[in-house]
Amino acid sequence: MTTLVANFLKKIDNDKELEATVRFIIAEVLPPWSEYELGIGFKSIYNVVNTLTNASYKTWLDYFNKCGDIGTTVMMLLKEKRVVTPFVSLKPLTILEVYNTLINIAKIQGEEIRKRKEKALLSLYARASPLEAKYITKIILGERRQGFGEGLMEEAIAKAFEVPFDLVHRVNMLISDIGLTAIIAKRGKNALEKQSIILFHPIKPMLAEKAENLREPIREYGEAIFDYKLDGARVQIHKKGDKVKIFSRRLNDVTKSLPEVVTTILEKIKANEVIVEGEVIALSKEGKLLPFQYLMRRFRRIREVSSLKREIMVKVYLFDILYVDGRLLIDEPLYIRREILEKIADKDIIIESIRTSDLETVRKFFEKAISEGHEGLVAKDPNSKYTPGIRGKKWLKIKASPYTLDLVIVAAEYGHGYRYKYLSDYHLAAYDPKTDQFLVVGKCFTGLTDDELEMMTKRLKEIAIRQVGRIVYVQPKIVVEVGFAEIQKSPHYPSGFALRFPRILRIRDDKAPREADTIDTIRRLYEEQQKKKQKIN
Repeated sequence: MTTLVANFLKKIDNDKELEATVRFIIAEVLPPWSEYELGIGFKSIYNVVNTLTNASYKTWLDYFNKCGDIGTTVMMLLKEKRVVTPFVSLKPLTILEVYNTLINIAKIQGEEIRKRKEKALLSLYARASPLEAKYITKIILGERRQGFGEGLMEEAIAKAFEVPFDLVHRVNMLISDIGLTAIIAKRGKNALEKQSIILFHPIKPMLAEKAENLREPIREYGEAIFDYKLDGARVQIHKKGDKVKIFSRRLNDVTKSLPEVVTTILEKIKANEVIVEGEVIALSKEGKLLPFQYLMRRFRRIREVSSLKREIMVKVYLFDILYVDGRLLIDEPLYIRREILEKIADKDIIIESIRTSDLETVRKFFEKAISEGHEGLVAKDPNSKYTPGIRGKKWLKIKASPYTLDLVIVAAEYGHGYRYKYLSDYHLAAYDPKTDQFLVVGKCFTGLTDDELEMMTKRLKEIAIRQVGRIVYVQPKIVVEVGFAEIQKSPHYPSGFALRFPRILRIRDDKAPREADTIDTIRRLYEEQQKKKQKIN
């Protein structure tokens, strides 16, 4: 696959066409941090296809059930049910033409946005062949089933332009823009080596592994830096002069949702240009810590921020610095980065932490964090570099509840009793990066409040793709954190595993579906649990 893509990329002379091609192959139109949003979902695609085919929703479902794929469903309907004569242009559709059309759709603002976007989309589908419409649909929905993701695209770019993969990967992690990375790689090794960060392009976040206990970081590093693990949302903040932008861990621009954080950064950071990372938490009017879900209300409802500010306040705590006034810091050890952070940021916005190798000191600090309402600790190797986009053992998170997983909802069933109108029984899946599939590992119907059930039902219906009886199958878009008793082997699920007594702890809108825990993680946890049982026996 990598060779096929590399050979194709070699043939492209136009930089803009190269950017579009790279994005399209991994089913992306815009980077997640873009100020524009495509804003087209399943319903709009259905409306457009319905206009061209007069196919009822029942017909749509019949076709979908034959193939299980939205893009293929569109292709089959346009091939067999089309009633509107396709507009035949003198020239066939090109990559750039489709790309520019989708970008223009993303830029549509003002009144009747959905109606205007669907009209523009209709003109594209009217010209497309059934096969082209299949892949335009997949690109729009970000749905790839060919197993070719961003990692393989980095390899293909390196192969196409005969440059080192490590350099391509580093640049993509620094600028979070695979299309621009391809253009830079096309210019050669020299261009990649010279490329630094681009302010207001988020850097892919460094990720932490789970630790089994408080002893593991000390065993791993000797001495470690232990930070509070707050029950909040991770953010990366870019500042240049009076301009500030805030990005979520999914790299989305959430600046408008957090105006107080912008004010804090302008008042409490003594640097002209800076990139810092931190955690935003929610507080009540009385200053009490609020659960993560309250914070997510601020992230999701930008238009209501002014009213929500009165009931849900937010505060930011910083834990890392990646760049300051022309100096890139990611290759500096953590303890140096922390010293620089303490010089340029006011003390009251730096996360509480200790540096120690004493287990008893760590235990007391952990208990203090829990007593104050936090999740636990994050242990960090003081000598660790900041490795964008990498999940490794240089950072270890230690929670009070050791058995939790981030999983994706792929289907939901209507409940019983007073829950009959809610989608309340959720099919939870782990990510398999080898196949780019989500594999079910259990069902869960506990953990959410009635308000959350109502909100979740509405969200799931918006991303539904078919219904069989009382089960609604959805696009894998919503991540939830799940607590459980143990992992068991199961012949009932294709994953081969099942969670015992799962319970939803919170909705993780800050995480992308492919950031969910993997089947390999579940396999490793299962093996660890088996070893513990053998020791007890």
